[in-house]
Amino acid sequence: MNAALGDTVEAEKVRLDKWLWQARFFKTRGLAAATVKGGHVRVNGNRVSKPAQVVKLGDVLTFAQARTIRVVRITTLGSRRGPASEAQTLYDDLTPAPEPQDKTFVSPNPRYEGKGRPTKRDRRKIDLNIPGALE
Repeated sequence: MNAALGDTVEAEKVRLDKWLWQARFFKTRGLAAATVKGGHVRVNGNRVSKPAQVVKLGDVLTFAQARTIRVVRITTLGSRRGPASEAQTLYDDLTPAPEPQDKTFVSPNPRYEGKGRPTKRDRRKIDLNIPGALE
């Protein structure tokens, strides 16, 4: 009877690196462990540096993924690393919406403002407009 009680307590907690891997935030468990070990993950606002840190339901995780900061709340502890649709049920995404970016385009070559590569004729015109080209 005590074994069953121990199993339920054990099932309510899981290692942080394992949960991040099961939720498909990282491709391998080693990458998840390295990120946690580097101190790049926060659990409930506290920086964590041990991959074996135990997480439970309701914990809020903050970490960098690609170029965004992800904030997620654990809703379910997974038993396996399943498909992406199953992994998305393990958490609630609390990440704020990205700020709208200015869509103005600045050409790296201010002399040619057209689209794509200039034609041979356009390149000749550009070359002739350069001061000192024929001197």
